[in-house]
Amino acid sequence: MRILIANDKFKGSLAAEKAGFHIKNSLETTFAGASFDLCPIADGGEGTALAMTTALAGEWVEAATVDAQGRPIQAPFGWVASSATAIMEMSAASGLAIVQDIELNPFKASTLGTGILIRNALTKGARRILIGIGGSATNDGGLGVALALGYTFKKAGQAFTPTLETILEADRLEPPASLPACELVVACDVDNPLLGPRGATRVYGPQKGVRDFGWFEQRLGHLADLARRDLGVDPRDMPGAGAAGGLGFGLMAFLGGRLVGGFDMVATQVGLEARVAAADLVVTGEGRLDEQSLQGKGPVGVARLARRLGKKVVGVAGSVDDSAALRAQFDLLIPIKPAAMPLAEAMRRTGELIESAVRAHASPLRALSS
Repeated sequence: MRILIANDKFKGSLAAEKAGFHIKNSLETTFAGASFDLCPIADGGEGTALAMTTALAGEWVEAATVDAQGRPIQAPFGWVASSATAIMEMSAASGLAIVQDIELNPFKASTLGTGILIRNALTKGARRILIGIGGSATNDGGLGVALALGYTFKKAGQAFTPTLETILEADRLEPPASLPACELVVACDVDNPLLGPRGATRVYGPQKGVRDFGWFEQRLGHLADLARRDLGVDPRDMPGAGAAGGLGFGLMAFLGGRLVGGFDMVATQVGLEARVAAADLVVTGEGRLDEQSLQGKGPVGVARLARRLGKKVVGVAGSVDDSAALRAQFDLLIPIKPAAMPLAEAMRRTGELIESAVRAHASPLRALSS
């Protein structure tokens, strides 16, 4: 018997690969002699890079870069040498969580650190870069990325290094003399354009401290105008251009990035469909399974794929909503948190609770495989 374990992280408790090991440990007593395929998954959010790096048997490396406010930091990314693939999250360098210790300053917040990570990967020889862009602290349209990659901005014929505050002075944009050929795949689950009522500034800016919408709109619009005139590209109205403070726009304009759904990117890159097809039983899960899980979350994506391929699928989660729509996606749902246990304690004991709950469901699990 072959069992695929394709679970997401248990947020705040266990990374996806660690939770998967606990699921495997508990299933080994129920299915003696079974073979297991551990494939940690994610939906493009936090933990995506680590999950994909693990699933692709890559290594976790670190690079010197800067955070959104320019402070030196070390940021991790995944490296799969066999395919020259780098796997990263912009939040590792330019994320909001990193700058919570200081007052937010959106006027100076930059994606330069993300650009440095990309440059590092290109220097390492990356032929493909996979990047998730959730959790941004920036609203610069990818200006920092352009600078890190060697794009030249000029005013009155002279090169200068603009910030958001000075970008309106730029009257020309020139690409770098050479940029290594590389496929860039961007995990993005929003469809906002760069500008306007649904754009980066008005929808996502307030959580980053943006108050003067017109100020940012004017500058992002000028950056887009430069890209259209001087680079011949204009993705400002493309779905996802407004993601991550306009980084979606920047990655399309400056690197030819292709935006895809987060779960779809992960599933494609780890060969999830073939792994589901080869399995007799599929087990997935995350910290919580509820109605929101139906809106593009990883475990439900796994379950739907398993259903399409005629496989039995089990969901394991810290808590499970009693929802008919959710139950319809799974053959068996296993909540691990005892009702009377405080949440803080349950989060400390997640691995232990996974193993005890799965073992307690040995009979229905065997029934699924018969």
